[in-house]
Amino acid sequence: MTDERYSRLAAEHLPGDLVERWTALLRPCARLRPAEAGEQIVAVLGGSPELPVTAPWPEWPGYGPLSFVASVRCAALPRYGLAQEFPQDGSLLFFYFDGQVDEDAFVSVDDPESWAGAQVVYVPENAPVLPTDTPPVLEAFPRVELTADTAQSAPDLWLPQARRALLGDARHWPHPRDTPAELKPFVRAFGRLRTRIDHQIGGHAVPVQGPVEYELANATLGGMQAWGDRPLDQEAERWVLLAQFGTDSDAKMTWGEEGALYWLIRSEDLAAHRFDEARLIVQV
Repeated sequence: MTDERYSRLAAEHLPGDLVERWTALLRPCARLRPAEAGEQIVAVLGGSPELPVTAPWPEWPGYGPLSFVASVRCAALPRYGLAQEFPQDGSLLFFYFDGQVDEDAFVSVDDPESWAGAQVVYVPENAPVLPTDTPPVLEAFPRVELTADTAQSAPDLWLPQARRALLGDARHWPHPRDTPAELKPFVRAFGRLRTRIDHQIGGHAVPVQGPVEYELANATLGGMQAWGDRPLDQEAERWVLLAQFGTDSDAKMTWGEEGALYWLIRSEDLAAHRFDEARLIVQV
């Protein structure tokens, strides 16, 4: 059953003329949680991945192997929670250079030479695979089995589509003291609702620090755009969330204090299964 928390939030706190504009921005997503006995296993954190028999373990050339973060069975995900372009079968495997081999090397979306430190591997359905041992220089994360629920997701309030829906042609969110009085209850309630970073496939990202789409768009455009510039807004709207993985005590995954990993991809690359074009944002 779909969680409709953001629709209820709009109905309770927004003026009538804004409810429809806001709810039109909501996207379904697949939220991942620990599987209970008898529930379908949709994804797995940690453990040993099943790689194609001819595929090497992903590595960052010159630095070393990447840690295995998660695998997701595409066909097992609730289709309503996914974009039309999302693969209907096969598996997605997520790898990240988490500093175990070299704590001074880190992946940054601003540095193309570091992009190989975060990789998404698509394994087609029925491709021959084998469980692959973690390289001895790495300590594997404990295996945690996950299932999925369909839920609503909402754009961060600083994203251009959210600003347009709530403020019309205003280019920037006003300072909190200048937020229109009729929007203040909604903004406060929205902040209270988004206090947890779940594991999630598709939908809108839930950022730790600020919109991940803007962070990626700014890097793509060379970091020379000012907040609210049209080219920055347009580039931010081209990127969609592929997956986010939050800090998880069961899997002993800690990204900073309570951070998260976000893989984003352009819609056309998602449709073409060009997962080498996915980019990672790390927020801690």
